Amino acid sequence: MSTIRVLLVDDHPLFRQGVAYTLSREPDITVAGEAASGKQALSLARSLQPDVVLLDITMPEGDGLTTAAQLSQEVPSARVIMLTASEEGDDLVTAMKVGARGYVVKGAGASEVVTAVRSVAAGDAYITPKMAGNLLLEMTQKPAENPLDELTERECEVLELLAKGLTNREIGLQLSLAEKTVKHYVTSVLQKLHVRSRVEAALLVQRQGKH
Repeated sequence: MSTIRVLLVDDHPLFRQGVAYTLSREPDITVAGEAASGKQALSLARSLQPDVVLLDITMPEGDGLTTAAQLSQEVPSARVIMLTASEEGDDLVTAMKVGARGYVVKGAGASEVVTAVRSVAAGDAYITPKMAGNLLLEMTQKPAENPLDELTERECEVLELLAKGLTNREIGLQLSLAEKTVKHYVTSVLQKLHVRSRVEAALLVQRQGKH
């Protein structure tokens, strides 16, 4: 079994010592380095090339979320786990978006931290169970995006005429486009709107109030 090399990043020395002690007791995990700021974390990650980075959010000289984003770009082989006191859903969502592979709340037990390190090192994601519920809630509360916003200006023009019942030939005459070109635009519009027919596209336009 290969050893998982961990970089531990937190600005509280006593907390770092506690986590380092927990990890050092595991035969397959070693603490390769420790840092107290985002700036130090980036420097050490570049030189040590750790497998996993345990990263706090609130720190001096580069907060954890910014550091996680930089790590995903500069040291992509290092998988990031946010180990933080924050139970805010926004922090969790942001962490996942910038490249973190795990999110563990500091109140979690030692065994959960170890599980998270092993899971993320193996290529999986890990989120503290109660935070996973927050992530789901955050996702379901997001307002639905308007599919019409995905269309280009020309595709919107084609869709508007399509919704009025015009044929490809008639749309081409209106927009000074070849019928074959119109057909390509119609295919693209249907794909972007996730509908199967011109009728469904027209109904969608009516529902959105853009006809």
